[in-house]
Amino acid sequence: MPLASLTGSITHAIGNHGVYAVFGLLVVAAVLPVASELVMLYAGALAGGAFAGVSVHVFGATVHSHAWGYVAMALAGTLGNVVGAAIGWLIGHHGVRFFHVSEAKLARAQRRFDRFDDWAVPVGLATPLARSFVAIPAGIVRVPFRKFLVLALLGSGVFCFGLAAGGWALGTAYTHARHDLDYVGYAVLAGVIIAAAYFLYRWATVSRRRVANSAD
Repeated sequence: MPLASLTGSITHAIGNHGVYAVFGLLVVAAVLPVASELVMLYAGALAGGAFAGVSVHVFGATVHSHAWGYVAMALAGTLGNVVGAAIGWLIGHHGVRFFHVSEAKLARAQRRFDRFDDWAVPVGLATPLARSFVAIPAGIVRVPFRKFLVLALLGSGVFCFGLAAGGWALGTAYTHARHDLDYVGYAVLAGVIIAAAYFLYRWATVSRRRVANSAD
């Protein structure tokens, strides 16, 4: 899929489905790099009235206030990201065998989380590009689930409200900045390819070991 088509599909979905698209995209963004930066920037610009004839709708009602439209978009992104992060945590927590995480790797990941203490989760989820690679490792190293949810809410809120505010600030200049934002798409595409290659590699490695063990 061409990059322009990828970013165009994302913005088209938000323009047509508003808070629901933002919620859904941020659920996915918690575990896969799907341009959450572009999503929230565009959502903020839309809420700020940057696009003529396009407004924010919540449960069928039009939000006429730009300020409340911004809150609705940012809140939808935050809640979606927390839901996605919870799913990622569960995948990591229950999928250690699938990911074939050795005790040494598990200890190394644990040390990384211990080094940053409780800040590892909120800072990670508030950091562009790296934020999609926090939830699953947190589940793998057994960060307590309730504690993780609170920390995820903090990090996701900072990211979503901050990026949406940036989109609001861009306002009508968003269309001029769109070309520069396409570089975010390149990073997203590269991240998806790398993630897919990694999972294929892990699947092939585990499959070979199972075959070898069966032969023994």
